[in-house]
Amino acid sequence: RLSFLLATAICCVSQVNAFQAQQPSFGNSLKLQMSAVEEDIDSQIANAKSILYSAAETKAEDSDAVVGALLDLEKLMRKKNKEDEQQMQKTLEALSGNGGGSWRLIFTTGTVNTQERTGRINYFPIKATQSFNAGEDPWLIENGLFAGDFPLVKFKGDFTWMASQKSGVTKIEFDFSSLKLFNTFEIKLGAGEAASLGAKSGLGSEGNVELEKKGRRAFFNWISADETIATARGGGGGLALWKRVDYEGGK
Repeated sequence: RLSFLLATAICCVSQVNAFQAQQPSFGNSLKLQMSAVEEDIDSQIANAKSILYSAAETKAEDSDAVVGALLDLEKLMRKKNKEDEQQMQKTLEALSGNGGGSWRLIFTTGTVNTQERTGRINYFPIKATQSFNAGEDPWLIENGLFAGDFPLVKFKGDFTWMASQKSGVTKIEFDFSSLKLFNTFEIKLGAGEAASLGAKSGLGSEGNVELEKKGRRAFFNWISADETIATARGGGGGLALWKRVDYEGGK
């Protein structure tokens, strides 16, 4: 009986050792699967961005292909944000860090209301820029419209950054406190005035006026930003693509 119990114990120990020996293999397999998923998302992001890089540089990519790439990138970046807790901070730093970043609007579908009235705008015909600087206090946002390189109007205000890893959504909320006409005449703006001007000019969403009435700020659901391009969905539902240019904020 003693020899039987001893043999049984040895067998149990052997099975436990065999099970434990399998665990690193299982763990490595899980890590490999997760790595493969991340690589697949990164590959799909790179494919979507390749179209947007070309569009930003040449303005020659088919409009439907650009919209498709923006939609794909929006979904993929949300997945990426959920899986990589550092990605959202990387986007903010690319957008507004290192002394600020300026971006020229290349392509926009326009707000939903604009699309209903005139159709998609697509490649933006004049120079329009947005600048962000998270090094200022408060964080600085500035929008400008230009005739060539001459600024016709500039809006200046502040912005905040909101990020949710649970949803994968990154958001910029902002408001403008002043505007400058022809780089000379500066006008202070009261609460809601910037939203009203934006809606009337077609440059902003009419929804921003309603947000202001509810005590909320205009926003972008920010999709991505890197060393070359930035992408976002506006509060009015439109998608946009920007190209990085020399920093123009604070001037």
